[in-house]
Amino acid sequence: MKTIQRSAGRSGMTISEVAEASGVHVETIRYYQRRGLLPEPVRAQGSIRRYDEGIVQRTRSIRRAQALGFTLEETQALLRLDEMRACATTRRLAEQKLEQVRSRIADLKRVSRVLERLVSDCGRSRTGRPCPILHTLLEGQAD
Repeated sequence: MKTIQRSAGRSGMTISEVAEASGVHVETIRYYQRRGLLPEPVRAQGSIRRYDEGIVQRTRSIRRAQALGFTLEETQALLRLDEMRACATTRRLAEQKLEQVRSRIADLKRVSRVLERLVSDCGRSRTGRPCPILHTLLEGQAD
């Protein structure tokens, strides 16, 4: 974890400090704010906005949820649930995401098998014959 140097006498972090500590770009922070995932701090008169340090943890949580395949909408729902301490509902959402991931894996395995077969067929094809890969794609016989 990176330590951010701040000017003495200032409380809170600037948006660039939050971005650096979170491992994201400043525009990502702004985007999350527009989407309602992160709060936008009030700007004191004549100064820049200052964020409390909890924003770094929240930003990292959003990134981890995305890495696990949750959409921003799903992540927003999860963050709201955390605020309510709704573990059972959160578990159901995670179970649904797990099922989606398993389904996607099954689809990718099927695609992998078809591609392996096509690559193998292509390797055995003789010169002057139609390409098995193109033939399959054009004829729609890949499944």
